[in-house]
Amino acid sequence: MKAIAFHRMKVYWPLYVMAIPGIVFLIVFKYIPLAGAVIAFKDYSVFKGFIDSPWVGFKHFETLMEHPDFARVFGNTLVLGFLKLALVFPVPVLLALMINEIRKSALKKGIQTALYIPHFLSWVIVAGIVFDFFSLSGLFNIVIGWFGFEPLLAMQESEYFRPVYVLSSIWRDAGWGTVVYIAAISGIDPQLYESAMIDGASRFKQIRHITFPLLLPTVLVLFLLEIGNFLDLGFDQVYNLITPMTYNVGDILDTYVFRTGIQQAQYSFATAVGIFQSVIGFILVYVFNRLSKKVSDGGLW
Repeated sequence: MKAIAFHRMKVYWPLYVMAIPGIVFLIVFKYIPLAGAVIAFKDYSVFKGFIDSPWVGFKHFETLMEHPDFARVFGNTLVLGFLKLALVFPVPVLLALMINEIRKSALKKGIQTALYIPHFLSWVIVAGIVFDFFSLSGLFNIVIGWFGFEPLLAMQESEYFRPVYVLSSIWRDAGWGTVVYIAAISGIDPQLYESAMIDGASRFKQIRHITFPLLLPTVLVLFLLEIGNFLDLGFDQVYNLITPMTYNVGDILDTYVFRTGIQQAQYSFATAVGIFQSVIGFILVYVFNRLSKKVSDGGLW
């Protein structure tokens, strides 16, 4: 076995060399920082360091649970996480199925490019576009003015924050999310479609009985990965979209940690919140992975 493995490494060494940067990235930015999680159980001081800082057990976790804002912040995180899974996650799948039905190659590539571009904009830029769109002189108020409605500062109204969060997520990332699905669709055997056409199957029936069922395993894997980030909604997006008037519905664990943990230098508390998010994410992935194995005999492991 060792001889076979060595032979494969010798033959495919360029691929192993290409994998080195990714492996180094994982080690440096994913695995080594795990050692820092110990400060969640200490009263960490930058002057005393990791070793000499005193142990406090689950003190910071108890502080999190007992904090008067925890229920509101945790509730907002759950709501936005659910909206992201229910409304944002399916969009790339639908877009990929629609793009796959375009027969003209130039038009198909043009649409894909147009959908990809927003992903390369930072959330600072996207938030600026959103605020301009909903400003008093923005397109939103211009359009509703045509119908006789009064100007509205939507970004200052709490009831509009969650719809804006969902729509901005779709606009920026849905196109980029189609990459994996289109790649999976392109790997489907064309003979299946040819057989279906001979049998008189319409395009819709081909999508329903061939494309979507064969795409489902990929959708399931990406759904499980998304479940793992259920409480990790993205600090950049929420922080740049939220305003003091929308804290009651938009303040999530990430922005809460930034204010209380980072700005106030409570590093142990911020780490405790991070571990709390990770544990919840792991539990969700484990549960849904078990369910997926029972329902479709698939999953991450």
